[in-house]
Amino acid sequence: MKKNFYEHTFIVNAVTDEEEIKATVNKHVDFIKENGADIDEIEEWGIKRLAYVIDGKRSGYYVNMYFHAPADLIVKFERLLQIDDNVMRYLTIKYDNKMLRHRELRKKGTLPDIFPVVEEAETESED
Repeated sequence: MKKNFYEHTFIVNAVTDEEEIKATVNKHVDFIKENGADIDEIEEWGIKRLAYVIDGKRSGYYVNMYFHAPADLIVKFERLLQIDDNVMRYLTIKYDNKMLRHRELRKKGTLPDIFPVVEEAETESED
């Protein structure tokens, strides 16, 4: 079965206590693992201020994941996120080969500079 590479970000309601936030994050990570995904990286960014108020809340707990998964898993995963009252927003992005190569280069630190640094000419000040 072919697996695609995805980046997924979701925001957990930060008003709940820390244990409930961790339980929500673990529930969704476990769901991904149990349904055939290979998780590459999980970044918990923590509580951040939202760009706009969502349901009267001004902050949320951000989680970002990178994983390989079959395409049919995404529909099931997003359905789970929709019915979870602790998840405020989510976004799943499928990487194409170009984006995946860019991520690998960035991770290795060998991404070419598309905007080279131009040294400014030294100017002599007249005192």
